[in-house]
Amino acid sequence: MTAVTTRTHPTTTAEHELAALQREHGRPLFALLLRLCDGDRQRAEDLVQETLVRAWQHPEALRAHDFASVRPWLLTVARRLAIDARRARQARPAEVGDAVLEHAPVCADHAERSAAMLDVREAVKTLTPEHRDVLVQVYFRGASVAEAAEALGIPPGTVKSRAYYALRALRRVLPGYAADLR
Repeated sequence: MTAVTTRTHPTTTAEHELAALQREHGRPLFALLLRLCDGDRQRAEDLVQETLVRAWQHPEALRAHDFASVRPWLLTVARRLAIDARRARQARPAEVGDAVLEHAPVCADHAERSAAMLDVREAVKTLTPEHRDVLVQVYFRGASVAEAAEALGIPPGTVKSRAYYALRALRRVLPGYAADLR
């Protein structure tokens, strides 16, 4: 079993250095990144944080004695991160906001249509053969009342009444589809 160690100091020296780096260079970094991100504040803030993470991961760059300030290094890292982020966005399809999705045309869902067809098929099986024959003629084959009457050998008025009662029976069996059966 390994022992769990707890920090006795709430913050480390590295955390203090990172906070000081943020205070001293955060605004210029943000200003640069805001321009490079075409005014996208959230993306600029994310890149500032990523730049500071890179600085934290490379403390040797922060202590380099080659220049008086670490700002040039930070600005270079920030600029490269912004370029990489732009290239990554260009490499994938553009993101679509919620407002665009609300007005997007809805494509038919074939799975829902197939399930509905199965439900209707099962419901039609519960009808009497006379009612089923009328629905098949009028609704599934698209026959007129006169054509259905001739095909079934019954008067047109009987076709109308059987269709009415068949649909009424289907409404009871398929309550979720009632609007489609009117």
